[in-house]
Amino acid sequence: MVPRCARCGLRLGLAAPACGACLREPPPFEHTVCAADYGFPWDALIAAFKFQGRAELAAPLAERLRVAVVAADVPLPRWLVPVPLAPARLAERGYNQAWELARRLGRALDVAADAALLWRPADQAHQADLNRAERQRNLRSAFMTDPRRRGDLQGSRVVLVDDVMTTGATAREAAAALLRGGAAAVDVWVVARTPDR
Repeated sequence: MVPRCARCGLRLGLAAPACGACLREPPPFEHTVCAADYGFPWDALIAAFKFQGRAELAAPLAERLRVAVVAADVPLPRWLVPVPLAPARLAERGYNQAWELARRLGRALDVAADAALLWRPADQAHQADLNRAERQRNLRSAFMTDPRRRGDLQGSRVVLVDDVMTTGATAREAAAALLRGGAAAVDVWVVARTPDR
């Protein structure tokens, strides 16, 4: 296992509990588990899964993430929550890749997975086309929890599931929305983490 920041999942040069950025400005999530760095061959597999309709890749990618979660020995949550897609993006893609991962992880780990706890009601610019500062601005107020489900979130540990964490902007905003909605703690599990340039 390569040394990683326990907070954001970035690969570190040596074993340390957190990277400098997380020490300076801790994210709203407590732990990040990732199965691999975003690079060959994972980048091609994830791109096929996400953009080319290869939904069958969800099973092996979810299994790879499950193995990383077990190896990381992190606490299991009450809820696995996929990072939601905005309605237009979901219609364009035909499925939410994060939900395809979350529901398989839920079955494998015997943890409830729920795609309705966190919403992304509006469409924003596609994150892949934006730099770090633009990603953060683009996501302000992008997520909300279902107010009718506040009791389900109250006091719970929740894990956000996604395919890739790039800058962490999406995870920050989604985790903050879950905490505002009543969650006690949020962790992030992703298949791949983009290395810091």
